[in-house]
Amino acid sequence: MDAIKLIETTVNGLGYELVDFEQAGGGLLRVFIDKPEGISVDDCQLVSNQLTRLFMVENVDYDRLEVSSPGLDRPLKKPSDFERFVGEKAQIRLRLPLNGRKNFVGVLGPLHEGVLELDVDGGKVAIELSNVDKARLVPVF
Repeated sequence: MDAIKLIETTVNGLGYELVDFEQAGGGLLRVFIDKPEGISVDDCQLVSNQLTRLFMVENVDYDRLEVSSPGLDRPLKKPSDFERFVGEKAQIRLRLPLNGRKNFVGVLGPLHEGVLELDVDGGKVAIELSNVDKARLVPVF
């Protein structure tokens, strides 16, 4: 089993959602977790300890592990992310331009058959999820 599947299975088994995973230079593994009520330092410690033990047993090669919350500008990766955060403000970058634009900021609307509705300055924009390169929540203060 590859590292990402091991991590996802373990994180989900502990009751968290795996938001993102990065393998950085120097053997660094970054794991971003979430749950509806938010993430605490204790949550990060619990997942870190569990993954450290798992990596020893499974001989996963790494030098350092970081476990954290995705932050206020949480990335949106899966269809379920877009559905969960309907009504929230998001920044979306497209792979291919739509109406001459690749970058949009607006309020997430419903997702229907792989097409996301985004309210941009009072107008509705339909975006194919397959065309989304990156999407993040925009913190509102």
